[in-house]
Amino acid sequence: MSGFTRRSIAHRAAAAVLPPLLTSLLALAGAAAWAQDKVSVTTTWFAQAEHGGFYQAVATGIYKKYGLDVTVKMGGPQVNGMQLLLAGQTEFIMNYDFAVLSGVERGFPVVTVGAPLQFDLQCVLTHAEVKGPGELKDKTILVAGTGTTYWWPWFKKKYGYTDAQMRPYTFNLQPFFADKNTVQQAFVSSEPFQAEQKGVPANCFLLSAQGYPPYTGAITTTRKMIDDKPDLVRRFVRASMEGWKSYMDNPAPGNELIKKDNPNMTDAQLAYGVKTLRALGAVGGGDAAKLGIGAMTDERWEKTAKFMMEWGLLKPDTDWKKAYTLQFVRDIRVMP
Repeated sequence: MSGFTRRSIAHRAAAAVLPPLLTSLLALAGAAAWAQDKVSVTTTWFAQAEHGGFYQAVATGIYKKYGLDVTVKMGGPQVNGMQLLLAGQTEFIMNYDFAVLSGVERGFPVVTVGAPLQFDLQCVLTHAEVKGPGELKDKTILVAGTGTTYWWPWFKKKYGYTDAQMRPYTFNLQPFFADKNTVQQAFVSSEPFQAEQKGVPANCFLLSAQGYPPYTGAITTTRKMIDDKPDLVRRFVRASMEGWKSYMDNPAPGNELIKKDNPNMTDAQLAYGVKTLRALGAVGGGDAAKLGIGAMTDERWEKTAKFMMEWGLLKPDTDWKKAYTLQFVRDIRVMP
């Protein structure tokens, strides 16, 4: 057998072996290249329109585009997002400025990295004959547990109310429907719809319109996450803001996932929520109109910190600048 023939046979034998080997190697390389960083974000409540951008980013593949495998976990009355975050059971939470600042005061290593909603959606729901938030001196005011720590201390001092008027809000509107002398906390994009469906004329006075400054549902993580995985945080923030932009344009994909997580959520309630968010400019208004969705500013955080100090909700020596960073939203520019 000639050398040429022997070489040809050897080459053919190698060719028979190498393709499967190469295929396996390429498959492994491809798997590594397409590996997704697994993270979770815990919301403030049961799935609803106020969380739509996160669900939209999952539903439309935006997170995957940025190399992220994201699980959206529902919050609720028994879910303490801050505890889950500090325990390492979730990488991100939706949270309130007041809670983050209070956490920093207590030495918690928590940091807010973006604010998809530009102002607090909290309101006081009253019957139609009440014409303003200063007309509640003879009313029973229903306040949830977290509200007693954050907005209620300011609200009662501002309008001269007392704790004697306050009763627990159990997230059931029946006491409100049954008694015209009762008012309650609410989200402008949620409970007013339930009153409307019940045929009960009502007003909802936004706290932000009365001078209440915080963001709501802002994205918060830990200092360790920022220090160890800044690129992951950057990708998550950008993808989330793209999700919010997409949701406000066409919420259908995100809404399907919201209903899957929360079967009690109706199409009508979701439509009302989205309509309200759009009408108020909650996502694309405020600083977001110029700086992009998720925008935050030093001035706004300083205003919130000083507000809390003024009303006795934060110690004056708290290093409030530890509560947030602008590094992840400054250059994103996801315009509404």
